[in-house]
Amino acid sequence: MQTDFSGVDEFVLFTIGRTPVTLGGVIAGALVILVALLLARGASLTLRRLRARARYGSAALYIVEKVITYGVVIIGLIAGLSTVGLDFSSLAIFAGAVGVGVGLGLQGVVKEFVSGLVLIFDRVVNIGDYVELEGGQRGQVQEIGPRATRIRNNDNIDIIVPNSHLIEGTLVNWTLKGDTRRIHIPFSVAYGADKEKVREAVLAAARAMPFTLPESDVHKSQVWLVGFGDSALNFELLVWPDLNAAKRPNGMQAAYTWAIDDALRAAGIEIPYPQRDIRIRSLFGHEGEEATQALQLKPPAPPTQPDVAPAPSTTNDAAVDVARPLPEPDPTPIAEGEPAIAPPEAPDQP
Repeated sequence: MQTDFSGVDEFVLFTIGRTPVTLGGVIAGALVILVALLLARGASLTLRRLRARARYGSAALYIVEKVITYGVVIIGLIAGLSTVGLDFSSLAIFAGAVGVGVGLGLQGVVKEFVSGLVLIFDRVVNIGDYVELEGGQRGQVQEIGPRATRIRNNDNIDIIVPNSHLIEGTLVNWTLKGDTRRIHIPFSVAYGADKEKVREAVLAAARAMPFTLPESDVHKSQVWLVGFGDSALNFELLVWPDLNAAKRPNGMQAAYTWAIDDALRAAGIEIPYPQRDIRIRSLFGHEGEEATQALQLKPPAPPTQPDVAPAPSTTNDAAVDVARPLPEPDPTPIAEGEPAIAPPEAPDQP
């Protein structure tokens, strides 16, 4: 028994202008589009694996991946509609009318799609960059999608940001050129401390960290005296960490702060508590030593330097975490139901 499929090709579903659309044409067109989607998916997976293994040029491979994926899908859609039997020249007026309606309803989607293309080709934001948004949220760029960019912070939380926000708003890219940045670590010591001793102890602690870059004319660690507080001298450690540590600002800050505290304790340098000195200039007409004698007080004995015991060895958990290599960016799209943070819509600028 043979089955005759000739009727499928001749069965007319509807007519657009003078072009009949048959059931066989619709099935063939759907198959063409399905094949195009599978080809685009396969090409994307292949280039994604190649980009994960490549040591250099991952940003360029990402651009190639997106261009090939979008190109194959668009060509597949056009070929599929042509296979159905649609004549695009005869659909110009109809497509224009539909395009206006769809454009009004989907102008936000089109805006985000175009913004995503601008981000990909402008290369101001690349996959793997560590960025900071206007709201203070920070993380590593994982994927620039057709609608939104996915950023993952160091707590493994994905932040979904519309592409247009990255173009229209202010964005801080900490690693745009693949280089590190200088950081400032504040700390304080008691008045009267030997500044040179403070400097030597803190610099030695900073240089001992495994993620501090070697000294050079450009990358040079320094200690600055930046101010006089109410009860302490205020210092800052200026240090250049490596790129891996620069992508973990909170852990890096904690690691250096821990190391500074250990170094100051080991050197016998006091970290002060808030304090106030009250000085009485006059008491019942007496001043200075006369006021002391009137109150029958003895002048305080000069302070003696306490014996400083060696500081115990401590475990700097933040330093261990920062020294651990960061995982490679994961371009896998977010599955449905995966927790993510989407920043609120920013108000229109006047």
